[in-house]
Amino acid sequence: MRDSAYLGELGGLSAHRQLIMLDLRGTGRSELPADTGSYRCDRQVEDAEALRAHLGLDRIDLLGHSAGANLAVLYAGRHPERVGKLVLLTPSVMAAGITITGEARLETARVRRSEPWYPDAYAALEAVAAGRGTAGSRQAIAPFPPRPLGRRGPRLRRRRRGPEERRGGGRLRRRRRLRPRHHPQGTRGARRPVLVLAGGFDVSLPQSAAAEYAAPFPHGRLLAQPGAGHAPWLDDPERSIAATTEFLATAQGGNPA
Repeated sequence: MRDSAYLGELGGLSAHRQLIMLDLRGTGRSELPADTGSYRCDRQVEDAEALRAHLGLDRIDLLGHSAGANLAVLYAGRHPERVGKLVLLTPSVMAAGITITGEARLETARVRRSEPWYPDAYAALEAVAAGRGTAGSRQAIAPFPPRPLGRRGPRLRRRRRGPEERRGGGRLRRRRRLRPRHHPQGTRGARRPVLVLAGGFDVSLPQSAAAEYAAPFPHGRLLAQPGAGHAPWLDDPERSIAATTEFLATAQGGNPA
């Protein structure tokens, strides 16, 4: 997971809704925990709950992107009474126990076969999907999402990090080796309205996986944003904002996102 500056203003969503953003453990301005096991996603659920209680909000609309969506659905499963609506932007499917096959990723990648960089990038992606990935092949697949694709949205705000934050970066890289413990049976307990927003070009979340992920939510809605990758609010901010604000306005739910 990354600090909240990565999300910027979500393509301008802040003009429509108040955004309260949390720097998760070991990111941004949050401290590094002494217990590296507390980086586990399920253990950070109570960090989000502590923030809600601190702000005095009875119920919140919750938005999660990529790995952050694992935290969002685990929170909704554990504290359903505190959630109004869920917006899951190109979510990671780990918390739902879904496996994405290499072929599904390759099928999504083939949509971009007309691009001049495609042959080399696709060959590298084949190697990664087959378990033969190297540092070079992982670098070669950079043209595929999750890097933003077409139209550029607002630049992400970058700030200088202090020495302690820079030291934390190394610890963050090491923590990725920790195997998170997710509980798929707890991720579908959310009986609140759920929007799953997927990118049509996102090899991290192929359309088949997005459909499988969204289907079990009792009040789930899947929307595929054509021409977008892993960060749809950067590739087409107007479309992303329109979909999100329309969902938040029409579905019954809580207060700030």
